[in-house]
Amino acid sequence: MTTITTATLLGIFLIFCRIGGCMLIAPALSSARIPPQIRLFLALTVSLALSPVLLDQIGSGIAGQPPAVVLGWIASELLVGLLIGLLARVYFFALQTMLGAVAMALSYGGMPGTPIDDAEPLPAISSLIMMVATAAIFLSDLHWELFRGLIASYSRMPAGQGIAFQSSLTEIVDQVTAAFVVSLRISSPFLLYSVIVNLMAGLTNKLTPQIPVFFIATPFVMFGGLFVMYFAVHDYVLLFIGAFSSWLRG
Repeated sequence: MTTITTATLLGIFLIFCRIGGCMLIAPALSSARIPPQIRLFLALTVSLALSPVLLDQIGSGIAGQPPAVVLGWIASELLVGLLIGLLARVYFFALQTMLGAVAMALSYGGMPGTPIDDAEPLPAISSLIMMVATAAIFLSDLHWELFRGLIASYSRMPAGQGIAFQSSLTEIVDQVTAAFVVSLRISSPFLLYSVIVNLMAGLTNKLTPQIPVFFIATPFVMFGGLFVMYFAVHDYVLLFIGAFSSWLRG
């Protein structure tokens, strides 16, 4: 009876290691706006809720193992959880990087806004788009897809078998490439608009050097960027959520 109880507790803790490691850096769920105690209890609640489904895959293998092997299992589960969370987080890292370029191109780079998913403040337009992307995850129920992916990860990376670093690095590189392609497609209308507007302002300034064209044109450039965002907001939200959901379901 004691052996079964010990194996069950160890199995639940291993499930918590993978799920907690994923939720530690997963987008939206790891936001600095959520208190650490809430995130801890949320990870523990999800682990206990999924234990009846996953204990059969873990409990039989952990029973009777020496402490050194158990520590290896714990480290392995933490690394797997962090890898899954990092692969999801890459999309937001790439989007945040490109939005920094967009804010600078539209002359919004010097206006810090309120941080939404990170501790550091971002430009106001970047914070707005990141907030929409974060809220869209919950509105489209993609956080449930993340939990479904965690359950499915046990069939691809069983508990205790460690992590293949070469294939993991390859997957991270592929994920970074895909994420930056999507982020570039989202930011391309703003960057193209900035290039055209600044080229026109430069030509006008060359023709009339006595007029401070760039100083006068800055408010119009900022207003035009908001105008482009008004018409493109529906498309870039669908594009980002579509790419993120296709990765989760795959």
